[in-house]
Amino acid sequence: MADVDRSGQMSYVHRIEGAPEDPDALADPGTLRLGLPGRPPATGVPARRGHSPTLEAVREWTPRSWRERPADQQPDWPDEAILEQALKHLSTLPPLVFAGEARQLTSSLAEVAEGRAFMLQAGDCAESFDDFTADAIRDKLKVILQMAVVLTYGSGVPVVKVGRIAGQFAKPRSSPTERIGDEDFPSFRGHSVNDLMATASARAANPERLLAAYHQSASTLNLLRAFAKGGFADLRQVHTWNQEFVATSAEGRRYEAIASEIERALRFMKACGIDVETAALHQVDFYTSHEALLLGYEEALTRQDSLTGAWYDCSAHMLWVGERTRAVDRAHVEFLSGVGNPLGMKLGPAAVPDDVVAVCDRLDPQHTPGRLTLISRMGSARVTDALPPLIRAVRDSGHPVAWVCDPMHGNTFTSPSGRKTRHLDDVLSEIETFFSVCRSEGAWPGGVHVELTGDNVTECLGGSEEILDLDVRYTTTCDPRLNARQSIDLAFRVAELLRA
Repeated sequence: MADVDRSGQMSYVHRIEGAPEDPDALADPGTLRLGLPGRPPATGVPARRGHSPTLEAVREWTPRSWRERPADQQPDWPDEAILEQALKHLSTLPPLVFAGEARQLTSSLAEVAEGRAFMLQAGDCAESFDDFTADAIRDKLKVILQMAVVLTYGSGVPVVKVGRIAGQFAKPRSSPTERIGDEDFPSFRGHSVNDLMATASARAANPERLLAAYHQSASTLNLLRAFAKGGFADLRQVHTWNQEFVATSAEGRRYEAIASEIERALRFMKACGIDVETAALHQVDFYTSHEALLLGYEEALTRQDSLTGAWYDCSAHMLWVGERTRAVDRAHVEFLSGVGNPLGMKLGPAAVPDDVVAVCDRLDPQHTPGRLTLISRMGSARVTDALPPLIRAVRDSGHPVAWVCDPMHGNTFTSPSGRKTRHLDDVLSEIETFFSVCRSEGAWPGGVHVELTGDNVTECLGGSEEILDLDVRYTTTCDPRLNARQSIDLAFRVAELLRA
């Protein structure tokens, strides 16, 4: 069974060609001799002309291969039978994204890796089942579109837009339990696992939440596709993206000036007889991403592409492996090594060059541009010392990676009131140092990865209209996020760095 979209590329099969239409077979496709991600298998699916893998590239891999390795950060599911039933159900549901879309993103990220584009990856720390409305999705997209306009207009390079959205429901935790009052509870691992409420029943891992996460992701993607292709993302709408509370701020007025310049440019082009009705001006390519943390969920949404024979994790266009789960010989890297999606890897200040290169070799043995994005999350005080050895080691290994800065996670601290927070000055400082280090090492500073929301929250300190009181609107279910004003502040500063 195969579907092909309008581009002729986005094809997938829900089953192996010639396999029986049996749900049990779908849940466990068995072992094939497969080539590397993006390559056809050596047996089982006919190879396309000019794409035969080398003997070294052929290896055993299935969506279940990760189960043979130690898996970190997995919930303590109370009933394995119920879990497997939920995963089996997931394996019969339609994919959330298509293989061709993932390949298109890989091509765009290849431009980033080669210094011809910039990546903006942004969205919630952890999506919530409780805050799920069309307005919330629209407002988050608005902020990302505004940031992309600022970055494109200010820097003159294309911006690849990737959301932490439609799947970012799980979070790694530093401890399996947390103390609340006088009691210990299982840690909150995101709404796809348990609930934030401090009761034993709410904190118990519930496999039915995996299905709820799938359905919310599907609804979110449906709306995002409509916004991206249905007129909302039209450049002629740049003024309407400015939310009211941003339009009254200093950064909002600065954005309005850019929007007016864009409108004048479009009128000038039209007056000169240039076609301004092209889809490139009225639609955007918007991709989704999340951390591939819950491996059972990711396995259940992995499908085989009918055009290439390769496997793709159809839960998102891009997936990343975290600082806590990137060990080369463990389950997360094993799983991601076999899917054809573009991949990210988070790198903290303790990352060791040899270990990073080993993971790069495992995830991208063919050195494919756009396959790997390395996301530095060092903390503003650690970038200068920790990042250069990694850039040198990866460059010397020959991997054509994109380098991206996550300035959020390394700059989290607890305020006197007990709130987890970040200060925008620290966030901007890490970005500035990241740019400086990349340039001194001959690497392209290829993007930023930030946690933000379209809501007017007070979760991070600082900004041009400085937030001093976190308790006014602190609504995150996990880590603190930038609000729209702070996000646009950040975009203007990054645009200045790109021009420098």
